[in-house]
Amino acid sequence: MLLPAPAGADALTATLEDGTEIARFEVPEGGEWCVLWNHSVKGFPVSDCYENQAGRMVLVDAHLPDFAAGLDHIPGRGRQVTDGQGGYFILDINEPVPGNAYILRPGAGPVDHRLQVGDSIVSLSAVAPRQRVRIALKRTEDQ
Repeated sequence: MLLPAPAGADALTATLEDGTEIARFEVPEGGEWCVLWNHSVKGFPVSDCYENQAGRMVLVDAHLPDFAAGLDHIPGRGRQVTDGQGGYFILDINEPVPGNAYILRPGAGPVDHRLQVGDSIVSLSAVAPRQRVRIALKRTEDQ
C-alpha cells in the first residue's frame, strides 16, 4: 500500500532489495511512526516507535508487554516504566538510527511485522515475509 508523500514532506519508505517500494508514508518533522510485531513465542504485540527529528530517524520508545525471549531493557538506554498492565514502556531512548535506515526481515504468519503511521498500517509480512526490507526516512532532497 503506497500513500503519497506531498512535495516538501519527509517520507518513511519500505523498499525491497530490487528497489521495489512496498510502503511510503508522509512523516513531517516531529512526526512519529512505529514498527509493530507479535512476539514469535508468546504472541503478544511489541512496538518500537520512532520520530522524525529534523530529518533524522530517532528511536524514541518501545513497548514490551513482558520480558520474554529477546526482550529486555538495557540499563542506561532510556528509562523503564510500567504500562499498568504487567508490561513496560522504555521511554526516552532517543537513539539516532545510523544512516536513517535499517534492514528488517519481516516474520511470516502470526509475527506480522507492520509499519504504523497515525491510523495507517501496512503489513510488511504480508508483502515480503522473510525478505530483506530497508526501512528508511528520506529527506525531501533525498527522494
